[in-house]
Amino acid sequence: MHSRISVKAEIREFLLFVPMPQLFTSLQLYVDGLIQEFDQIPAERKVLLSNLTHYIQSCINQRKEVALTFICTHNSRRSHLSQIWAQTAAFYYAVPNVSTYSGGTEATAFNPRAVKAIKKAGFQVETEDDADNPVYLVRFATAQTPIKAFSKIYDQGGNPVRHFGAVMTCTHADENCPYIPEATRISLPFDDPKAFDDTPLEEAKYDERTRQIGREIFFAFSLVKVPE
Repeated sequence: MHSRISVKAEIREFLLFVPMPQLFTSLQLYVDGLIQEFDQIPAERKVLLSNLTHYIQSCINQRKEVALTFICTHNSRRSHLSQIWAQTAAFYYAVPNVSTYSGGTEATAFNPRAVKAIKKAGFQVETEDDADNPVYLVRFATAQTPIKAFSKIYDQGGNPVRHFGAVMTCTHADENCPYIPEATRISLPFDDPKAFDDTPLEEAKYDERTRQIGREIFFAFSLVKVPE
C-alpha cells in the first residue's frame, strides 16, 4: 500500500504533465503588459483597490463564494469591463470560487465601443442575441465558461441579491444606488469614456479605460493569498 507521502508525490508528478488552461495568446500578451504597469497605479487608487482585495481575501479565508457585482448607472461600459477583467484575473491567479456579475441602476446595452475595446485586448466575443440589448458571450480561455454580458439592473438577470460585494464603478451609481442589504459596498470609480463618444479621441479613450480597469483589477487580485 502506498504511503500518503508517496501518493502525494505521484499526484504532483502527474500534475506536472497536465497542461493548465491558458489565456488566449493575444490576451496573455496584453495581461503581461498590465502586470508590468502595476507601478503606474497611483497610491490613492491602491488604497481603494485594497478594499476589493480585502473583501476577496475575507471570503477565501472563510471558505465562502466570492460573488462580485460591478455596478454603474447604465451597465453599459465600466461595470462590464470590470466584471470581465475580474473573472479573467480570478482565473489567471487561480483564486477559487469567484463569480462576477454586473448591473446598473437602469438597463441600457453593453456599448459597442466597449465591446470593440475588449476585442482589441484579446478577448473573443460572440453575439448570442442581437437585440436592442444584445447578449454577448465573452471568452478569455479555451474550455472555460464564457461570460454572458448584457445590460441589466444590478439585482436582476441572475445576479446575487445577498452576500456579495457591490463594487461601485462610477460615482453617480455610488451616490444614487439605494442601500443594498446583506452586501458589502466597495467604491471603485472610473472615469467614463462616454465623454469622448463621437470625438477623434473616442477609440483611444475606450482603450485607455479598458487598460486601466484591467491593470487595477489584476493588481487587486494579485495580492490575494490563495491557500495551497
